[in-house]
Amino acid sequence: MLPSHPFDDDKLKEECGVFGVIGQAEAANFVALGLHALQHRGQEAGGIVSHDPEQGFNSARRFGYVRDNFTKASLMETLPGPLAIGHVRYSTAGKKGAVIRDVQPFFGEFAMGGAAIAHNGNITNAAALRKELIQHGSIFQSSSDSECIIHLMARSFQKNIPERMKDALRRVEGAFSIVAMTRTKLIGVRDALGVRPLVLGKIGDTGWALSSETCALDIIGAEFVREIEPGEMVVITAEGVESHRPFAPAKPRFCIFEHVYFSRPDSIVGGQSIYETRRQIGVELARECPVDADIVCPVPDSGTPAAIGYSQESGIPYAMGIIRNQYTGRTFIEPTESIRNMGVLLKLNVNRALIKGKRVILVDDSVVRGTTSRKIKEMILDAGAAEVHFRIASPPTMWPCFYGVDTPERDKLLAANMNEEEMRAHLGVDSLRFISLDGLYRAAGEAKGRNNDYPQYCDACFSGEYPVEPADMIAQGFEIKAAE
Repeated sequence: MLPSHPFDDDKLKEECGVFGVIGQAEAANFVALGLHALQHRGQEAGGIVSHDPEQGFNSARRFGYVRDNFTKASLMETLPGPLAIGHVRYSTAGKKGAVIRDVQPFFGEFAMGGAAIAHNGNITNAAALRKELIQHGSIFQSSSDSECIIHLMARSFQKNIPERMKDALRRVEGAFSIVAMTRTKLIGVRDALGVRPLVLGKIGDTGWALSSETCALDIIGAEFVREIEPGEMVVITAEGVESHRPFAPAKPRFCIFEHVYFSRPDSIVGGQSIYETRRQIGVELARECPVDADIVCPVPDSGTPAAIGYSQESGIPYAMGIIRNQYTGRTFIEPTESIRNMGVLLKLNVNRALIKGKRVILVDDSVVRGTTSRKIKEMILDAGAAEVHFRIASPPTMWPCFYGVDTPERDKLLAANMNEEEMRAHLGVDSLRFISLDGLYRAAGEAKGRNNDYPQYCDACFSGEYPVEPADMIAQGFEIKAAE
């Protein structure tokens, strides 16, 4: 397991990223580039599976960053062929820690040939499925929920891989965006609610790509074609793209936190620029939560677009009051307790000349446990700030996510245990305000705010309204929000 740096326990962890390419010589090289662009979605480990007509399937799985592993010629030469898929991981299900067998893509050999699968999301009935499969003779190689899909495919009586995958996924509950491959096909599929993202791109005249985000298409020079629709499966071959609808129709519930934090700001989601949505969140936040102050400062880097929007709407100058050290990564070694206690300073430093004597508005994307917010507040006050006001670009995070985001247990979420005023006192700031759920929806393009009869997004982490019942967690004693 990579040593984490000081803030890792106080942010919602990125889920995973998936990428696939067909119709390009040395497709694995394209996949490595795509995974590099998706590194923000998972920094624990990565893997690539490729297929070559002469050498068959080949795979490589490594811990650490894409740049440290999949840029080495000696490794990439072992992944030949015009078809490849890849995955970057932050573990959201299964055991935490350095277990190479948990690193995707997963591979299975079936009667009609091999298939590999990379999954972004979380299966909410995985424990029940796993128990059933083991009772019927399945032998699992990993602790990942995603492996259930391979075993369900193996038990299907359908005659080809895509049909077996449909069979398997009809039994799966929760969230999944999947990139898979056979010897000749690249397959992409989203669950019926479309909780996690997946997009289709075109490479030149003959190539195709599937990706978690559009920013990864840009890095390989692919043209964004469209999003894979909720409940859609695409099967891509040399002949082109086929679209299938294997699931019962449902009203989409895309994860709204993709807009707030997970997706890169240069990605496009639902036809909207993530950067522009985050800037608009800042605009809404300034309208809902004004305060007299001298400067607006982002908590780098995720708070930057919202801070710009807040400044533009409020007329209060934007300033870089906190500077991020670009060279502190997750692998930074913290050898002694005294150094660990300086953790926040390893990543962020206050621009003292700018902050001293000022009333400062700090804009951040979220408050999870509150430990980071307290450290940053102390830094700002130590630099001589006259006042510190927090403005948060998401509603209070009160409920854990079970759809592919690693969230602390509910009793560790600050907003689940304190009201806004109690949180303000706990953090020791002059004021603390969060954007409303309606305001967040307006910033995401829903002019009338949240439709309570049909929320257009999955916002369970804020509202406690889970669009798919987390069956495994309920079986373990988790209590969902009572109906109002």
